[in-house]
Amino acid sequence: MIFPAFWQAVEDLPLAQYVAASTWAFPTFESIHVIAIVTVVGSIAVMDLRLLGVASRECAVTEMSRDTLPWTWGAFVVAMITGGLLFMSKATTYMVNPFFLWKMVLIAIAGLNMAIFHFFTWRTVKHWDQGCEVPLPGKIAGGVSLGFWVVVVCVARWIGFTLDKFSTN
Repeated sequence: MIFPAFWQAVEDLPLAQYVAASTWAFPTFESIHVIAIVTVVGSIAVMDLRLLGVASRECAVTEMSRDTLPWTWGAFVVAMITGGLLFMSKATTYMVNPFFLWKMVLIAIAGLNMAIFHFFTWRTVKHWDQGCEVPLPGKIAGGVSLGFWVVVVCVARWIGFTLDKFSTN
């Protein structure tokens, strides 16, 4: 583990101690986190399926984006806050859990995929917004995004099953 003293200090914070010791805090934050992640992945999947031409082809891509993006970003913020609270309570354990580390890497790569799509392919959306075939780079971005988020969910699911296996305590 890199910077073990730092992660222990995070875990020793009063808020982290509260989340870890409370009978209701961890499960409540975890439930909210799961609901937020489902909303993030679901809203992204709706957009990705549109880009792939599998669903909602009658809907303009810009309209679909306008409808889904607020849900995606709002839920992502909630997921980050609740995930941060969960992480703080067991920071040293999470930082040695390969499933947690892979989850973070995969989310970063999914974000990079989204950024590349928005900086390059999205610039030409007026040419393929409605009634036209989504260009290959848009389909690739949608497919890659959908794939990464499915893997993120699978890897994240294994975190809970392996916390005690990789525990430092």
